[in-house]
Amino acid sequence: MRLRKTRKIIGEMDCCSNQKMDSSIDSCASAKKMSNGKCKNSKALASDALLLPVGLTNRVFFFLFFAATYFLLSRWRGKISTSTTIHGLSFEELVAIFIQLASFIYLVGFFGIDYIQNFISGNNDDDNVREEEKLKSPVAKKEVAVKPSPPKALLKGIALGDNENDHIAAAVCNGTVASHSLESTLGDCKRSASVRRRALEMMTGKSLDGLPLEGFDYGSILGQCCELPVGYVQIPVGVAGPLLLDGLEYMVPMATTEGCLVASTNRGCKAIHMSGGATSVLLKDGMTRAPVVRFATAKRAADLKYYVEDPDNYENLSVIFNRTSRFARLQGIQCGIAGRNLYMRFSCFTGDAMGMNMVSKGVQNVLDFLQNEFPDMDVISVSSNFCADKKPTAVNWIEGRGKSVVCEAVITKEIVSKVLKTTVPALLELNMLKNLTGSALAGAMGGFNAHASNIVSAVFIATGQDPAQNVESSHCITMMEASNGGEDLHVSVTMPCIEWAYFLTLLAGGNSRRRNTVGFASSLLEFAWSERRKCSIPWRKCSALGQNCSRSSFGWRAVSHVCFGCRPAGEEPYEVQQIKQGYQSNLLRPPGP
Repeated sequence: MRLRKTRKIIGEMDCCSNQKMDSSIDSCASAKKMSNGKCKNSKALASDALLLPVGLTNRVFFFLFFAATYFLLSRWRGKISTSTTIHGLSFEELVAIFIQLASFIYLVGFFGIDYIQNFISGNNDDDNVREEEKLKSPVAKKEVAVKPSPPKALLKGIALGDNENDHIAAAVCNGTVASHSLESTLGDCKRSASVRRRALEMMTGKSLDGLPLEGFDYGSILGQCCELPVGYVQIPVGVAGPLLLDGLEYMVPMATTEGCLVASTNRGCKAIHMSGGATSVLLKDGMTRAPVVRFATAKRAADLKYYVEDPDNYENLSVIFNRTSRFARLQGIQCGIAGRNLYMRFSCFTGDAMGMNMVSKGVQNVLDFLQNEFPDMDVISVSSNFCADKKPTAVNWIEGRGKSVVCEAVITKEIVSKVLKTTVPALLELNMLKNLTGSALAGAMGGFNAHASNIVSAVFIATGQDPAQNVESSHCITMMEASNGGEDLHVSVTMPCIEWAYFLTLLAGGNSRRRNTVGFASSLLEFAWSERRKCSIPWRKCSALGQNCSRSSFGWRAVSHVCFGCRPAGEEPYEVQQIKQGYQSNLLRPPGP
């Protein structure tokens, strides 16, 4: 009986409490209606201490502050004009200073209090509304849709990663597990390489113990540069130098497994240094990309050729091309026709980058524009091998691609005899019969040198360049002539298509100083002592800021250590403006300690 009474009393209490809560809600609602929909907060506000409304008080103090300031300035200006001392203050000026300070304190300490109150009261109103909704009509919980996780790869009924490496490798061999998915399924790049390596050994029956696996961060190449890794290759890196070029000394890194290559290159650097150094000239700087498009007739292909070659149209195409990048600048378009197919070879300045992707994006923009002007144009490929990339071609040999460079030096008779262990006449005869006549007899394309590709490849690998571009970057003609009445040797190399990225930092010798080699393009200056004694010289563009250079028909302006195309007289090149804004980091700093 007592238990039943207790329950009855509790039920009555709950009913009473609900009735009281409903009445409080109704009273609050009626209060809202009386106060234009706002249930005022019962807490005291800071603005209640003000005699006037907050908005009017703010306006008053604003007026007092600027009025007092204007009064003081006008009075002090009159004192200055009449040579009266300012520190002698009148009663009016003291009152104005007091009003100015008081209004300033108010504006700093209390201005905006109305907005803070509205923000606070607004939050309280929102809380009250939410509380009412919770009491009157409880909100049902929303069901959150959870995406099912992808099923884990299983092998022998358990997760793939829980199996032994040999079992996973066997599954890769029989096709149960895809080799390219090991990194994503196992979640361990090094283990994936080990499993793939073991699978390769099972499939070939050959051991890969001679290929290093440990000591490499395979996660750093995931999705970056090399797929399906099974190990890595170690290549020794040597250094030749110091090389004295354009008055500065450089150390030349070379990655190679060929004996005597670094030693013979170092011997050439020594000969150049002892003879006063070498000089270099940048003739042209422009990366190329050549798309091929097709029309229904050869006449339509010729129409597009004439359209592109028109100066007015070229200006429009140049603007469209240059929008791709803040560095890319279109230099020219060379067209060639084969039947109803048109090949357009775009040449573009690419700043510090080698720029293949940069040029390709610009070419794609131009093709999209031309598609509107020539709807019947069919784009076959963005690259048509008329570029030409990674192939020995006459167009690169003649027109150039990337950096076109010439280097020269005069080696004295004494140095030829002491360092190179030969004579000037012997070198002249060897260069004529081997580098020139022998190469011509073989039908060489850009191969009028001893072995420029050896040094270019070694420097490319050591500095992270694309080794495949050694094909055209090694185009080189070595010239040797008697100088100073036949006593000394004048030697030069001309390399029209070095494809190189600027932004590599190399060590520079001399007083333990570190220099940034901007525009290092591995131009070669070769010397022969028998068939194995040569030397490489990385070219460098070095001149004073803003100095004009007219050593080529193109006309180049030297900026710090980088040459850019000249603009009309009095106009700074775009690249100069960018350098002054400091976008090129520290690679463009003048050499210093």
